[in-house]
Amino acid sequence: MKINYTFANGEVSEVEVNKEIGTFILDSRREEDNLGRKERYHCYSMDAVKYEGVEYADDVTPERVLMLEESNGELQEALEGLTEVQRERVCRLADGLSINEIARREGVAPNAVMKSVKGVCEKLKKFFESKGV
Repeated sequence: MKINYTFANGEVSEVEVNKEIGTFILDSRREEDNLGRKERYHCYSMDAVKYEGVEYADDVTPERVLMLEESNGELQEALEGLTEVQRERVCRLADGLSINEIARREGVAPNAVMKSVKGVCEKLKKFFESKGV
């Protein structure tokens, strides 16, 4: 089977291939042409672009903004229920420090930091259980 191949510079060459490969090439060219025709007549609303899908993904929808604001508010409220030391330690954990690194920086025993972090977990658990989350 002979297939025409067009180079980027416009030059056309005829190539001999076996029937299986030739059929595959012709089918894929046909699919590509059909897709091109389909997309040529498909119109997108510029108002809906943010919500059309992954290719236009903005990931900032009004619903998402509202959910993030609510979550941030609850988290801020939960953190206000912690002591200053507990808040500092949680922030350091969030920054990627280990219990031992936090203890070394504060000049305290790792057990003290661990106990404090466990206390934070208990407070947060009670807080969010009371909120029904």
